[in-house]
This record gives sequence, structure tokens and C-alpha cells, in this order.
Amino acid sequence: MSATFQVNVRLVELRVIVRDAQGKAIGTLRKEDFHLFDDGKPQVITEFRVAKPGFEVAREQQTSGSSSAATGATTMPDIPERYVAYVFDDVHLELSDLLRVREAAEKNLATLQPTDRAAMFTTSGQNNVNFTDDRGRLHDALLRLLPHPIGSSVGTECPKMTYYMADLIQNKNDPQALDAVTSDALACAFNNDTRMRAAAQALAQSAAAQGLLSGDAETHLALSSLKAVLRQVSAVPGQRAVILISPGFITPQQQYDVDNIIDHALHANITISALDARGLYALIPGGDASTPSRLSPSSLAADSLEAQYQLNSASADADVMAVLADGTGGSFFQNSNALEVGFRRIASAPEYYYLLGFSPQNLKLNGRFHNLKVTLSATTPFSVQARRGYFAPKQHPLPDQQARQEIEDAIFSQEELHELPVDLHTQFFKPNDTEAKLTVLAHVDVKQLHFQKASGRNNSDLTIVSAIFDRNGNYVTGIEKILQLHLKDETLAYRMGSGLSVKSNFDVKPGGYLVRLVVRDAQGQIAAENGAVQIP
Repeated sequence: MSATFQVNVRLVELRVIVRDAQGKAIGTLRKEDFHLFDDGKPQVITEFRVAKPGFEVAREQQTSGSSSAATGATTMPDIPERYVAYVFDDVHLELSDLLRVREAAEKNLATLQPTDRAAMFTTSGQNNVNFTDDRGRLHDALLRLLPHPIGSSVGTECPKMTYYMADLIQNKNDPQALDAVTSDALACAFNNDTRMRAAAQALAQSAAAQGLLSGDAETHLALSSLKAVLRQVSAVPGQRAVILISPGFITPQQQYDVDNIIDHALHANITISALDARGLYALIPGGDASTPSRLSPSSLAADSLEAQYQLNSASADADVMAVLADGTGGSFFQNSNALEVGFRRIASAPEYYYLLGFSPQNLKLNGRFHNLKVTLSATTPFSVQARRGYFAPKQHPLPDQQARQEIEDAIFSQEELHELPVDLHTQFFKPNDTEAKLTVLAHVDVKQLHFQKASGRNNSDLTIVSAIFDRNGNYVTGIEKILQLHLKDETLAYRMGSGLSVKSNFDVKPGGYLVRLVVRDAQGQIAAENGAVQIP
């Protein structure tokens, strides 16, 4: 499967999902139905493919094994195609919201495909589970989910203080916000005794200072945790998505961190989607039954102003989720209590998606961000989901650097490339019950290699990299070999018939493994193959 997005000087590729009004992915469109723009300029779509997730299967016929003990046929591990990291913002989530999203997430986990791997992370850093196909571990982690705010809470009861209001008072010097909180303090702490207004204002300012400190700390922790998740997700091969489940939070002094997260996700081909855990947000004017009534006209006016601030705060809290989703090509589900539908829409693999590619003309190597836009020809109720852009390379890399980067990118992708004639085979031998010898065999068809004739020899260089991942996509080990061919004519003629085989041997434990083989020649042609082996 192709990576969700990649860019080099010659080709820009991106993954596009088209959904109907009910949120169902559409797979019947053709290349001419799409229009692609780079910084507003129309581009010629040179590559187009309709893809359907879930088609990768292990190739059992390519694997042979032997053991000191007789073994029967073994089930090959499915090759993971997609990695979904669920990030629960337990720093900001309240218990009532957490219980509802936990139930919806449980149902969504049950819909994951055999080729999916899921991980569960929290912004507090507690109860994290790395990528796995063990649904039981994920279920247990979900049951342990609880709110973990910093300290007691960002908000205070008297006066009521939220991070949003604290930011208005402390950072933006908003006199109206200070007056609203002062009126609240006067009512809740001084029984609306106007002689105590100065004391009420001091109480409001103190609460704002404390609220800002707590809010800054919680936002910093949430964003830092999200960065850490991205670093971890970047290390697995294949299609990668992060799902943020949160009531939202404001980022008054952290916009640089938000931009940095988006840039990291774009460079690493990771989409971030978000689900607003509050569901359909409803504000009760004057508070709920637990809120003391206020009888004075000034207090009633303060209630009205406070209600407006609460609405503004609720909207502002959602902004960061919308920005992260829009900036990385993800989806944002909000203003609905149908959380199970929300999880299905943002976390489940679409039934179809499209891979579009184009070659940018006269691309300047300045590292600048290019805005991409994908539209459809016909006027339809369909929605288009795609990344918002890409970064141009900063410079032409040195040949060795480019070769190294191309090999690394191929190793941590699931795309199969066939620019070189290479076949992948695996063998294993078990000397005992706890150890195994795994051999990765790369067979190269010499007839289709490019040779340069010099000094009576036929010369060609091949870089062969074999990488081993566990069944959940975690990198285990790898071996790189440089094959320098300097063949006489008669040797080349012989090799034309038999080809070349290169072995890489690994000491492993019994279990399921994914094998990635990448071969690159000196001209930049690449072969990349996927394999799987189950060692009983």
C-alpha cells in the first residue's frame, strides 16, 4: 500500500477520501473527476489509483521452515496496513464525558480489521498501550481510563474561573471579563455587599492568576503528549492516523507548539483527526440546579454576560481540534451525541480512497510550504478530505544522502515497488524451543539489471536492506549489504540464467514477524517487497 503522502522533487502524492452526505466513502470516481491545485495553480494529475484497505495478506507459500521438532501448518500473520493511535485527553476530560466516549471507543475497536493495529495513549501519560492486535489489552486499558487533571482543577467555584476567562484577564487585560468575574466573586463570597467590591476584584484577580497557571500547565502537557505520540507513530510502517478524543482546550500562548505538531505530522505522513467528547454542547442559563440563585439586577446581568463567555469558551476550546484536523488532512467530529458514529467516521478505515500524484513544475528548493487543494468536477454533496499541503525540499541532497533517505523511506512504508526484478523468500530453523534462525533471501533477476562496461567488466552496485518488524509493526532489527558486481562477460552470461541470491540471517525468538526487503541500484531504481513469517 502506498504511503498516505510523500514528496520528492519529481513527484508529489496525496491520499484523498471522498464521502457522501451520510459519511460513506465513494469509490466510483475517475481521474477526470478531480482537480488538483498547488498554491492555486492547476496541476496535471499524472498518477491516479483507487485503493481499498484491507487487502494485504501474508504470503505463506514464500516461507519455508524446519525445526528439530515436528510442526504442523501455522497461520501467517496479516501484514499491518494501518496504524491507529487513540489519544484520550484525560487531562481535560470530565468523568461524565469520558464514560460516554469510552463506551463508543470500545465499540469502534471491535470494528478494526485484521490488518489494523491500534494503540492507546493518554495526555497524562498513564495507561499507555503501544500498537497491538491484542484487543483484550486495549479493552483493559479503556476500563482503566479516568480523568487526570493537574492539581484539583483549572476552574474554581468561587469565583467561577476557567482557563478562557483567566487568559482574557491576565494575558489580554480584558476589563469586561474582570468585571464579570468580580461580580461573581461579590455574589458568591460577599453576598453582593457592594462595599466589598475591591476585595471581590482582588479575589477575581487571584483566581485568574491561578487559573492561568493551571491552564497553561494542562495545555502544555496535552500538546507535549501529542508530540510524543507523533514521534512514536512515526516509527511504524504503513498508513498512520492519530485520533484525539478531547473536550478541547485553548492555546493562548502555545500556537507555535500547535504549528510544530502540524508540521511534524505533515513531514511524517500522519493524519490527525479529532472527536469532541462533549457531544452536543448545551449551556444552562444561570447554571444548573446546584448553582445558587442571584437576585440582584447586577448579578442577573452578570449571569447573562457569564453565559456569553461560557459559549465563547466552548467554541474556543474546539478550535485546536479543528486546526489540527484541517492542517493534517484529518476529520473533526463535533456537536453530536452520536459518538459511535463519530468514531466510525474518523477512526475506521474508509472503504475506498484515491491516490493522486503530480509533478510540480519549476519547484524551488526553499523549504517553503505549498498549499494543496483538491476539488471535484461535478457539483455534488460529496466532501473531500485531503492534506492541506506539502513542504518543498530545502536543497538538492547529496547523492549519498538521497540514497540513504530513499531507502529509509521505503523501509518504513508498505508500498511495494517493482523498478528492479527482485523476489523475497524467507526460511527459518529452530535449534530449540526458544530460539530461531530466520533467513531473508533476496533473489535478483540479473537479466534486467543495468550494467556499465568498464575495463572489460560489467559493473553494477546494489544496496540490499532486510528489516524485521514484529507482528504489530515495531522495528526489531535490520541488515544492510552492499553488493558490488564486477562481472566478466562469461560470468554475466551464466548469471543471466540463474540470477543472484543474497541471504541475510537473523537470530529471533519464535513468533510472528513482518519482513521488509528494499533493493536500490546506483541509478536510483528501487524494489520493495513485503513478507511475513510465523515461527511456532
